[in-house]
Amino acid sequence: MSALQEALDHQPENQKFWTELAEGRFLLKYCTACQRAHWYPRAICPHCASAQTEWRPASGRGRIYSFSISRTASPPYVIAYVTLDEGPTMMTRIVHSPFDALAIGKPVELVIEKGEDGIPLPLFRLA
Repeated sequence: MSALQEALDHQPENQKFWTELAEGRFLLKYCTACQRAHWYPRAICPHCASAQTEWRPASGRGRIYSFSISRTASPPYVIAYVTLDEGPTMMTRIVHSPFDALAIGKPVELVIEKGEDGIPLPLFRLA
């Protein structure tokens, strides 16, 4: 059994997100009651508690809300909060971008890469 399948078995309500991400598509949960997207994907809207949620394609674009460079790690990496164009803010990593070019408010775009365990991850790079 693959690492992705094991992960999916433990979070069935998010299975569509991870299987679509593995196919190169980025989805967000959207509430049809309050008309807002949310992250982390869940069946119940965190804004209005409605169960009227559905998956919708997301642009994969956003802006850096906050970031931190871990220079003591080997190799160094950037962890960030990115506010997506659709509204939600998500914790992620910034990759393939020079550290000195990063700044709050800079536009970023989605990059899907597999982690060490083979699970696809939604990461971002400077746009």
